[in-house]
Amino acid sequence: MGAVSFKICGLRSVADVAAVARAGARYAGFVFFSKSPRHVSVSDARRLALAAPVGLAKVGLVVDPTDALLDEILGSVPLDILQLHGDESAGRVAQLRARYGLPVMKAVGVRTEDDLSALAEYGRVADQILVDAKPAPGADLPGGNGLAFDWRLIAGRRWPCPWMLAGGLTPANVGRAIEMTGARQVDVSSGVESAPGVKDAALVARFAEAVRAGAEVPVPRF
Repeated sequence: MGAVSFKICGLRSVADVAAVARAGARYAGFVFFSKSPRHVSVSDARRLALAAPVGLAKVGLVVDPTDALLDEILGSVPLDILQLHGDESAGRVAQLRARYGLPVMKAVGVRTEDDLSALAEYGRVADQILVDAKPAPGADLPGGNGLAFDWRLIAGRRWPCPWMLAGGLTPANVGRAIEMTGARQVDVSSGVESAPGVKDAALVARFAEAVRAGAEVPVPRF
């Protein structure tokens, strides 16, 4: 069936970067959102990004960012992809793609079937969409909450651009998630942590093994 790529988000140390690279991740995510326990400063993110080996795509997660914030981040941190994880409109996605010349991944929260139309809307303007669990009303964090959604909602569906599955994934369930949805890319943050914001290299390795095992299961036919 071919390999399934994975992203480890919320890295905060050079050791995290090394563990993620060693596990064979395609993407490493750095969080620029002060409310998150995974938040990193611009200077720390630069240090981590420069430690990443060639071939590991560096993703910057931002939430409803101003141009000034993005100018500061991108003026210092050599990112490969912008991940928009707030309430950015489709027009804002297109604007930022044009302004910075970087691929943009747009996170879209899903809880019910009513949320699926937004995936098609953003899929027409973003380079990738991150299909994530919608946070509970009033939650402080737009992602990284360890919540999953009903994967049956997206089973067999496709959108105008590549997509990545997120939300509550762990080494124990990622294989099932791949089997149910046919995802070719998956994203994890809290599911490979020993405490909020603390990545566990052993869990990262187990997640990678589970992804590779899940990739061997045939994609369901509908």
